[in-house]
Amino acid sequence: MAKRSTLRNDQMRQAVALEAARIMAQQSLADFYLAKRKAAERLGAPEKALPSNREIEEALVEYQRLFGGDEHRSAISRLRQAAFQAMKMLAQFNPQLVGPVLTGTAHSHSEVQLHLFTDTPEQIALALLQHDIPYHSGERQMRYAGDRTNNYPCFVFVAGEVGFEIVAFPTDAVREAPLSPVDGKPMRRARTAEVQALTQV
Repeated sequence: MAKRSTLRNDQMRQAVALEAARIMAQQSLADFYLAKRKAAERLGAPEKALPSNREIEEALVEYQRLFGGDEHRSAISRLRQAAFQAMKMLAQFNPQLVGPVLTGTAHSHSEVQLHLFTDTPEQIALALLQHDIPYHSGERQMRYAGDRTNNYPCFVFVAGEVGFEIVAFPTDAVREAPLSPVDGKPMRRARTAEVQALTQV
């Protein structure tokens, strides 16, 4: 009986992951928790059968591969190209791409998320102004191992109809990536050369 119950939970968890992925893809939703809750409500899934964010991300990659078609591939290509151009423009800050545009799970309205490294964040603001890019500034909280959190300056702007979110880290923070909100592991980061290679795929 216990094995049968475990099997049912595994099947339900997979079904919730697939439904959450479909919701995220069709509704251009970036919030894993919200998509998971919507999917669980639709399927009547118990708490113990809810998938992890990582399982949903894997299902989303597969969903987009099967159903996204040329439209999804075109959106990812456009966003990665925009990321590459921005990284060239901000090369002095050792930019690194993170998030859905890097992993390939972004939708057409996703923001390009960049990590920049400088001990003087005001220089980033100056660089944006020098390129006639208006921006909004704020703070972004990042989590690290050991339940540590740090707040960093961030800059949000739109360039060429693509939204960007830049987080400014101290130069020595390049050695330790913050934790991903998807799976709680250190974020994958890509330097300019890797992003350029992705634009040619």
